[in-house]
Amino acid sequence: MLGKPVWWKESVVYQVYWRSFYDTDGDGYGDLQGVIRKLDYIRSLGITMVWLNPFNESPDKDNGYDISGYYGIMPKAGDEADFEELLTEVHKRGMKLMMDVVLNHTSNLHPWFLESRSSKDSPKRDWYIWKDGPADKPPTNWRSYFNPSCWEYDESTGQYYMHSFAVEQPDLNWANPAVRQEMYRMLRYWLDKGIDGLRLDALALLAKPEQYRDAENPHDIRYLTHNPGLHGYLQEMNREVFSRYDMMTVGEIAYATPQNGPLFVDEERGELHTLFHFEVADEMPEWDMPRYKRIQRTWAAALRDRGVNSHFLNNHDHARQVTRYGNDGKYRVQSAKLLATLIHTLPGIPYVYQGEEIGMTGVRYDSIGDYQDIAMRNRYAEEVGLGKDPAAVLRSLQPLSRDNSRTPMQWSAAAQAGFTEGDPWIQVNPNYRSINVEQALADPDSVYYYYRDLIELRKRHSVMVYGEFEDISGDDPHLYVYYRILDSVRWTIMLNHAEESGFFSVPVFAGGGTEPVLILGNYKDKPAIDLKSGRVELRPYEACIFESDMKT
Repeated sequence: MLGKPVWWKESVVYQVYWRSFYDTDGDGYGDLQGVIRKLDYIRSLGITMVWLNPFNESPDKDNGYDISGYYGIMPKAGDEADFEELLTEVHKRGMKLMMDVVLNHTSNLHPWFLESRSSKDSPKRDWYIWKDGPADKPPTNWRSYFNPSCWEYDESTGQYYMHSFAVEQPDLNWANPAVRQEMYRMLRYWLDKGIDGLRLDALALLAKPEQYRDAENPHDIRYLTHNPGLHGYLQEMNREVFSRYDMMTVGEIAYATPQNGPLFVDEERGELHTLFHFEVADEMPEWDMPRYKRIQRTWAAALRDRGVNSHFLNNHDHARQVTRYGNDGKYRVQSAKLLATLIHTLPGIPYVYQGEEIGMTGVRYDSIGDYQDIAMRNRYAEEVGLGKDPAAVLRSLQPLSRDNSRTPMQWSAAAQAGFTEGDPWIQVNPNYRSINVEQALADPDSVYYYYRDLIELRKRHSVMVYGEFEDISGDDPHLYVYYRILDSVRWTIMLNHAEESGFFSVPVFAGGGTEPVLILGNYKDKPAIDLKSGRVELRPYEACIFESDMKT
């Protein structure tokens, strides 16, 4: 069994990017009341926990990840009464609520930063990272995620402040104990209200480098992450906050590897429950089956009996999975179901990003002016400023733009996909007339119902949560075949990620014995199996889950 049984390991998390989910007041932005109105839909999938992207007070330069007030609610989202109602209604339906918390940085309009930049003698000067620059240059050549430099000059005090993301997102100084205690107080405030989980943003960046010196390769920004002191901060946070509540934590850990990842989630170390790593979403631009399998094998071995992984292929920061990693044309439905099978049957906690359960696809806008993604817009301006062809730059940035996943949820074929009665903050994907929730609910063979079946299986069969994992398909370029085994139960998961049929011989199917039972598949009938050889023929983008007798 993979670790001790506990409720959070059995979770299925549904991510709600609320500004694109459902708008109830006609301003073009989704809101907390919109989430409330759609809770029955979320529950109908079998979801156990709802993850809500940041809704705190914010000038909204980075869609809520630039917080100007940790205790208030952004007016676009609603007010405190809306939040309280949402929390109550989530719990009333037997689900839990996960809050997205930004710990690495604030908005440059946060009162802390306004006080910090007011004077070098400000009591909060040391709450942020301030440095002198040599000869009118930034302190180092370090880049940020969103800008060519992570330093911004402040004329009023003659120093630079550090921002790992946008200029409007100055980094907090976690080396200052007063900063840490204030953040812990804030976390306890929301947990005391009844929040059940925390998604901790940009966690690998909390500790800063010991030396502020130029990087040999400034474009490789790993120097911003995993610096000395990070694990001490997390262990302190666990002692003072997490350990005092029956809740779940997941850390967004940039550049996590199978070597350092277990340090964050090892059940004996007292840091986090689980983590997001990005060896797939950040480092695998398009589908590469051998590479994906090697990543999963390595992580499964590293975390075995130590900690828990999280599985996702898209979210608010990464393009739609069926477009990026599947086939959003002829085999959209089949490949959407295949990718779902993958995420829900690997060892770890599956995450469902709003819309993936109906097979929503990526989008291509005609002009950079149609894009809202601050990272994309800044990169476009930088590249064009270097003299590159604007049309070519746009084409190169479109596939991985974060706006691919941020288009409004497609509820129906009505105007604006039924998302709003106003003008949406970002354009709706034009294919909403054929891909929407209303259509999916009316089709018993839709992606939606497949997700519901997968999640129900997870609730009824512990093998999906606690079963051992064994990949038997090696580096086959298209087929992924693996076992999940718990006690006397063996499940065989078979996936053919290709437009052509594929063949694979499963040792436990051979010998002319009892035919394995098909638990779930994404075709209406089971694939052809030769019981003598154990050879299975899988059709294009076919996914199957079999149960068979335990044999050596």
